[in-house]
This record gives sequence, C-alpha cells and structure tokens, in this order.
Amino acid sequence: MRAALLIAEKDLRQRLRDRSALLVAIVVPLVLASIFGLIFHNVTGGQVTFTYGLVNEDHGSAAEAFEQQVLAPMERRGLVEIRREPTVADGRHLVDQGKAAATFVLPAGMTAAFDAGRRTQLRVLGSADQTIGAQVADSIAQSYASRVDTIAIAARALHARPPAAFAAAAAPIALADVSTASRQLDAGTFYAAGMAVFFLFFTVQFGISSILDERRDGTLARMLAAPIRRSAVLAGKLMTSLVLGVISMTVLALATHFLLHAHWGNPLGVAILIGAGVLAATAVMALVATLARTPDQAGAWQSMVALVLGMLGGTFFPVSQAGGLLAKLSLATPQAWFLRGIGNLAGGAGAHVVLGPAAAILVFAALAGAAAFLRAGRLSAR
Repeated sequence: MRAALLIAEKDLRQRLRDRSALLVAIVVPLVLASIFGLIFHNVTGGQVTFTYGLVNEDHGSAAEAFEQQVLAPMERRGLVEIRREPTVADGRHLVDQGKAAATFVLPAGMTAAFDAGRRTQLRVLGSADQTIGAQVADSIAQSYASRVDTIAIAARALHARPPAAFAAAAAPIALADVSTASRQLDAGTFYAAGMAVFFLFFTVQFGISSILDERRDGTLARMLAAPIRRSAVLAGKLMTSLVLGVISMTVLALATHFLLHAHWGNPLGVAILIGAGVLAATAVMALVATLARTPDQAGAWQSMVALVLGMLGGTFFPVSQAGGLLAKLSLATPQAWFLRGIGNLAGGAGAHVVLGPAAAILVFAALAGAAAFLRAGRLSAR
C-alpha cells in the first residue's frame, strides 16, 4: 500500500504541475458551462418575453375577450409584450422588421359573425425568423378558437346571445405556479453538471494512461525490477485517476455554485453522485487503456469513448426529452444517470433520491471495472 501511495503522490504532483491537465479538469468545463448557460439561460429559465403585434379591427365583445382574457394575463406576468397597431399593414411591417414574433389580426365584424353563428378568421401573421414565438402565437389563437366554439355551442343550447356568453365566460387560459418534488434543471445547473461529468472522463485519463507512458519511457520496467508488486503500480495509477476526478468534480461543483449560481442540491446527494461517477469514469478509461498498445492510441480511443458516451448521455443537450429509442439508449451511459440524479436533487429533496441513479452508475462501474481487471496484466506485460 505504501508503494501505491508513493506512486500516486508522484503522479499527482506531476499532473497538478501540468497546465493542460488543469485546463481539461477545471478551466475548459467551467468556461463551456458559462457559455452554454448564458446562451440558453433565457429559454430554459422561463425568462422569455415574446413580443406580439395586435390589430383590433372589431372592437366588439369577442375581440375584447381575446384582449382581456387571453393576452392581458400573459402581459401582466411578463410572458408577452403587446404592441397595438392601427392597420394590418402596420402589423405585418412590425413582423417583417423583426420587432415582433407574430401579429394577431382581429377582423372587423368578428363579434357580429360570432353573434350570427357565421364563420370568421382570427389571423396570425408569424415571423419566419422567430419560429418559436410564431408557434406560441399560433397555439394561443387555436386555444382561443377552441374556446369560442365551446361558448357558441353552450350559447345556442342556453338560447343566449354569444356576446353575453363571452362576458360571463371564464378566461380560456389560466396560469398557475406548480411546485414539484423534481423539476427540470435550469440552464446554469444543467450545463454545470453536464460539462463537469463530460470532462470527468477526460480528466481520469491522466492517471490511467500514465502507465503506458511509463512503459514507453522505460520507467515501468525499472519500477517492476524493484521490490514493488505489479498490483501496487496499478493501484497507484488508479488512485491518481480517482483523486484527480474527485478534485475536478468538487472544484467545478463549488465554482459553478458560487460563480454561475448553479443549484446542485443536497451536498450529501451530490457527493454520492460524484463518488459513483468518478468510479465509473475510471473503470471505463481503464478498460479502454487495456485495449491500446501505445499512449497515443489509448488517448485517441479514450477521447472517442468519452465523446460518444457524453453526447449520448445528454451532457450537451437533454437527450431524455427526445423520447423513443435515443432516450432509452442514453440510460446505458453513466452520464445520463448522473444528470438524472442531479435533476432529482433540484427539487430540494434529500440525498435518498440519488440512490437509484447512483446504483445504476455503480453497476456500470462494476461491469467496466471487472473487464478492466481481467485485462489489467496487459498494461504492464507488453
């Protein structure tokens, strides 16, 4: 054990003096988490405000219901900003200039048409450059149209005039805050956790791959000629990877919490996930290293495996939301389970909510670790 500790201490001193290792382990993931978090903060953080134009050529009770019962509540909540235009041409110009995602056009005679049971049109002039906002506007209009049909049917059944029914009808769209035990991660937290676990697989390479460097440089043969057990050498390299992984994840969790305001959740739960994640990453990289013949080959293969697992695990984009086969395949990666565990903690729950994801990660680590152990002799035999 003493020999393994000395080897690990020597490797750690070398790696901590290596600027490239610090860049991969801390600087690059922190920078990328900051960039992605800033890019997607508004979309995922619920801070988007869509700007819409409104052309009201009707001024009747149906048009008033659309303004007061549909648009006004959204405007008060800061979800939309309404810019009223006098003509359709002005509303179209607003969209063409990129100043609005869409323009609602309430045609003249809309209320009269509803009153007489005739068909009419509520037009939505959407922007080709702001597709999300245009789709939201279309959904709003469709929701209102569906409500109008319901009111018209009810009015005919009650022998009431539709304008009166409009005045008495409840708002067709209601907004309410709902708190849940588990929620989707905000952008800052998602990319903080995603970049941390993605680069974790690159960070632990430094310990595992060093045994190939030592074999190439001849220092491994000298170590094995000394009274040092081969298992002690392997244990020292593994400890180097484990320590580097824990340091990297811990520093990133603290840095993103204080600098990017990421909400990792219960510290004990985060520690459990970090420990399981580091074990899985080390086991996977160790297995890949046993398949390589040279340090360069090992580095290339490890990078490819880390990239594929990271992308499939949803570290850059939430693959789980894609559904179907892709979402199921993502569960075959430790990264996906790590992010699921962080998501469970995001609702403010205790550490117990990460036991399932941590167990899945440990199963992955056990399988990869067992395969690496069976091939471990090849690292020093070649």
